[in-house]
Amino acid sequence: MTATLIDLADRRLGGLVLTASDEWFAAKERLLDPEPPVFDADCYSTRGKVMDGWETRRHSPTGDDWAIIRLGAPGVVRRAIVDTTHFRGNAPERCALGGYAADDPLLDDARAVEWIPLLGWSDLRPDDRNVFDLDDGPRMTHVRLQIAPDGGVARIRLLGDVVTDLRATADRHGSLDLASALHGGVVEAASEQFFSPAQQLLQVGDARDMGDGWETRRRRDGGHDWVVVRLTTTALVDRVEIDTTHFLGNHPQSCAVDACRRPAIDGDQLEITDDAWHEVVARTPLGPHARHVFDVDDPRPATHVRLRIHPDGGVARLRVVGRVTDDGWRRAGVRWLDAATRPAARAALTRCCGSTRWVDRMLASRPFGTFDRLGATADQLWEQMEPDDWREAFAAHPRIGDRSGPEHTRREQSGTAGADPEVLAALAEGNRRYERRFDHVFLIDAAGRSAAEMLGALQERLGNDPDTEAAVAAEQQRRITQRRLEAMMRP
Repeated sequence: MTATLIDLADRRLGGLVLTASDEWFAAKERLLDPEPPVFDADCYSTRGKVMDGWETRRHSPTGDDWAIIRLGAPGVVRRAIVDTTHFRGNAPERCALGGYAADDPLLDDARAVEWIPLLGWSDLRPDDRNVFDLDDGPRMTHVRLQIAPDGGVARIRLLGDVVTDLRATADRHGSLDLASALHGGVVEAASEQFFSPAQQLLQVGDARDMGDGWETRRRRDGGHDWVVVRLTTTALVDRVEIDTTHFLGNHPQSCAVDACRRPAIDGDQLEITDDAWHEVVARTPLGPHARHVFDVDDPRPATHVRLRIHPDGGVARLRVVGRVTDDGWRRAGVRWLDAATRPAARAALTRCCGSTRWVDRMLASRPFGTFDRLGATADQLWEQMEPDDWREAFAAHPRIGDRSGPEHTRREQSGTAGADPEVLAALAEGNRRYERRFDHVFLIDAAGRSAAEMLGALQERLGNDPDTEAAVAAEQQRRITQRRLEAMMRP
């Protein structure tokens, strides 16, 4: 089964053309119009011929024009379609694409951005759909389209894989619409898609009309139609919504929903067998132009759902609401880490371990594919580090009992919060003695330990010789790194 690429710039997902160098003849917003471009030979304005797309004036003073697009869903762009339909004598000669990942969705100072190349300058054919397959790149939130020297582009489609940060997307219970295209839900297979594509089932918001859903042809063989959806990540499915809005005389007679959990092994996914599915919604009649809500009595971990409609017909939207599991957080977290830009991935890994050489080698080891492989690689690379690398990592830690550090270290040292002042004073004095003896901070995997327990470990380890203690501290760093990698996956 081959997953569908999503138009990450789709206006229905929130795609927006933020700004452009020029839009004299035609507005930049038309670039993302979901409808195919049209041509009206008699349509003129005071500025000239009105074209269905983005068109700049002639003779660009800089030799190129550009438009900056905020993606509706962040992700890895794998294919670009630069559509010059109807632009015959006024199409650009060439185009280029750059990407950027920003916390600021409006990208206020686009001129200061260092764009990551996605597509080098490439020739454009006039009045044609120019398709460019792109090399694998990092997760992007914005894309810049450049054209040279000037001219018009009807539409741009930026197809790829959604890579959402679930830590910022799910609610406080870890719940969200797992099938939504905005969150990374993808149709992996469908029995057929004669009238409209099944991926539209997962679009954001209500369907505009009957064409904005999934509709199959009329069956004459006594069978039924179906669609398989890969969910955002592993989750417990609590509720399923089947929406037949706009489907009046052509809705299915009934439906059923199955779910299954497909494991991932070193990034490779196994095929789903028929016996892997379990029913979460029993076969139930469907009505026309209505929203049908089904609560799931026995939620189990699932990565996929299968909607079965009997015998055929149209469905506007499918929503699958559930809670992310431990495995789900790990899958989504590793997917984010693998796709993150190098600076973002470096920052995340540095919070786990302060050794520059370890971080560099972890970055070079991407993609990890699975959390197990991430953890195993972290241990393997830490074993290759030398005492200078250890000390660099140790130096990134606050003293035990110091609550002024970053949030993640305060959580790790929660055992010192509200501890007996005498114990805290003894810890402070013990830290000073330890640092004078070993010339680095006392390091211990503090999670789940009381202040008294940590004080006891400090006093015991003061009796070690320097080489022995360095090895003990290095093992503590390894444990802390593993714990932080796990914590990095979660909100």
